[in-house]
This record gives sequence, C-alpha cells and structure tokens, in this order.
Amino acid sequence: MLYLMAFWVYVSALLWPDCHLDHNFSCGVTLTNFCLLKTLDEVLCRTRKSRRFAAIGGGLLLLAGCNSLPESGPTERQINQAAHDPKRSTLDYRIIQVNPDLIDILASQVPPLFSSLDAGHSLHNPPRNDTIGPGDILQVSIYEVGSALFSPNGMSMSAGANTSMASNLPPLNVDGNGNIEVPFGGQLYVSGMTTNQLAEAITLRLKWKSQSPQVLVRIVSDITNSVIVYGGVREPNRIPLTPNREHILDVIALAGGEDRTVQSDEDYIVRLTRDEKVAELPLKTIENDPAQNIVMQPGDRVQLIYQPRSFSVFGASERVTQEQFTTPDLTMAEAISRSGGPIDSRADPNAIYLFRFESADVLKRLGVPVDKGATVGPVIYQLDMMNPSNYFLAQRFMMRDHDIIYIANASSNKFYKFFGLISTLVSPGITAAWMVK
Repeated sequence: MLYLMAFWVYVSALLWPDCHLDHNFSCGVTLTNFCLLKTLDEVLCRTRKSRRFAAIGGGLLLLAGCNSLPESGPTERQINQAAHDPKRSTLDYRIIQVNPDLIDILASQVPPLFSSLDAGHSLHNPPRNDTIGPGDILQVSIYEVGSALFSPNGMSMSAGANTSMASNLPPLNVDGNGNIEVPFGGQLYVSGMTTNQLAEAITLRLKWKSQSPQVLVRIVSDITNSVIVYGGVREPNRIPLTPNREHILDVIALAGGEDRTVQSDEDYIVRLTRDEKVAELPLKTIENDPAQNIVMQPGDRVQLIYQPRSFSVFGASERVTQEQFTTPDLTMAEAISRSGGPIDSRADPNAIYLFRFESADVLKRLGVPVDKGATVGPVIYQLDMMNPSNYFLAQRFMMRDHDIIYIANASSNKFYKFFGLISTLVSPGITAAWMVK
C-alpha cells in the first residue's frame, strides 16, 4: 500500500507541476518534494479537475486489495502453507529437500533387473529346453531288422535277413497328463523326458516284440520349450527354443523386431514375465548391458511396449513444455535445462519442485506415512538452486516417467506485475494532461 500511495503522489506531481509547497505547514511538518495545495478553493478546484484520475486511483486500489493479478503458479510460501492445510491439501503429501541421503535412497531403489530373474540358474546348471511336455506333437520313427513288426505285411522289404526297414508312426500327441500311446508299447509317461530318453524307453518296450528295433524321436510341434513374444513386434508369435539357448534379444528379433523402426529404442520397454515375477527394462538398456540379455526359459512371456517417457515443466521457466526423455537416463539438471531454466525476472531459484508418485518403500524410508495397502504415494522434492552444491545433486537425481517440475514464482513478482499494470493504465492520462497544459 505504501508503494501505491507514493506512486499516486508522484502522478499528482506530474499532473500539477506548477503548485508549490508550504515549507511552514501549520502542523510543523516540512514537505520538500510533494505538492500541497494552500487554500480550500484550490483544493476544491483541483479535486473537480482530477475526478477522472481519482476514479482510476480508486480502481487500482480496489484491484490491489482484491489481489486479482494473474499468476502462473504458487510461490514457495503458498506451497508450504498448502502442504499443512487440510482444507487445501486433498492428498497427504510431504515436501522433502533434495540432499545426498535422499539421492542414495532413490539410487538404491533399482527396479528388478532381468539378471535377477536368472539368478537361480548357474552357467553350469542351466534349465533344459529340449524336454517333452503336454501339448507337444511327436514324430516317432522305428527301424527294424528282418521281420518288421510295423510294416504293412509284417515282412521286410527284401529277402536279406540283415535288411532294415523304417516305419513312421502317426504323429503322437502328448496329453494333458504327459502320456502318449505307442502301438505295441502301451502308454508311456513322457513329460520331462528328452527325445533321446523317450527313444530308449520305446526301444525297451519293443525289445521282445520286434527284431533289433532302433527308435528315433523328433518334436514336430514344440509347445513346452517355447516363449511367447507379443506387443510392439512385427510378428507376435510363439517362438520355439532350441538347445542353442536363445537370449531375449534373439526371440525379439525372431518375432520381427520393433514395429516402429523410426522410433528410438529408448521408447520401447521390454516386460518379461517368469514364474509369476515381472520385470521391465528399456530395450536400449538390454542392448547396452549384456548381463540383462538373459537366456530364455520355457514358459517365458516377453512383451515389447512402445511407451515414450516424458516429463512436464510448469511455472517461471522459459517455456511451459512436455518433453520426451529420448535417452535411457535423464537427470533433473538435464530436464531443467531443456525447459530453459528459471527466468531471472520471475523465478525463485530457492524453490524448484519435483512432483512424483513415489514407491511406498521409498516413502517409508523417508519417514513419510503411507496408506495401508498403497504401493505409491505423492511426494514433492524441493531443490534450492541458490546452493552451488545442489547442482551436483541435480546431476545425480534421476527423472522418471510422468515427473512434473515446477519452478515457483518469486514473491516480489506480484509487485512488479502490479506496478506494470498501473503504468499501463495511468501513462496515457499523464501524457494527455501534459498535452493539455
């Protein structure tokens, strides 16, 4: 209000420069810079002439009292007040300063890596992917010497006693219980066997019924030793595994690769489901880290997801924007710089905020209460850019998908806006008064 009164007296001095000051004012107060009219007649005269300007001044006073100037967002003080006001805070969140301890806690919360899913199997005892299971279709070939049990006429194809004959049995389906039916061999439980083990079992069953039988078994349709690859690939399919031991990038390539070749690999997320455990990693991370390109196991499900990660910036920055990461990792410092950083004339560098729904484990370690059964909770991280050491912390603070950065307005910004508004409204009147005089 003092700023407004001083500005109004200044405007009066500009409008009536010919008036002089009474240096011996009756109250004993000496004014040397402001115009004071002497007589009541002069006051009335000047008052009538300045009704228009009085109306403008009254309007400006009303505007200042209503605090109705537009703003791009709250100040640091308003954010802190809202955090402790139950009526304004519909979500129970906390404001936490960015410090080295916080960086260490966030860095320790690494999402499940693909290598962690493969930890139960050593290189010396890898899981087999050449076994038979329910749903498989088998091709069994039987070679016999002399009188052939499986030939159409029960005789060999030639008169030679040592001549062998091959007979291909009809395709054998492994039922839901893991059994097959072999002619003259009866029912066999084959689930978990390899093809060589099954061939030996059939040979043993036919040993006393056929002359020197030799059996070969081949898996025609391999359901057990396969993985499902789907999502953002060109050819979603069931990919059979071989003894060559395919890796996760191999099966993605066998499914045709990404369906959006013009997009960066950073925009793709690989979701692996194994033994009711789920892990996600950016495709680029798997390509750059061979330890994450793990060997596939029968029953794995691989989903390729096109999911461009992004963050938003609001407040007193060069521009309000939504940006994509475009890189596997993005720090808070990089994210702020992409938006142009805080504006000198508007921003409060002490109050750079990052809004995030954080995992419940992290919130508990930070001492923030979490609702029962909740997996995430709201939190605001505050960065003070007036502290030089915090620039190093900003380089270690990793951004996540859908993070929001807010750069608070400086408290003095409201006065400068108000002063500019007064100047815009009054300047034409001052100019017109000078022209009339």
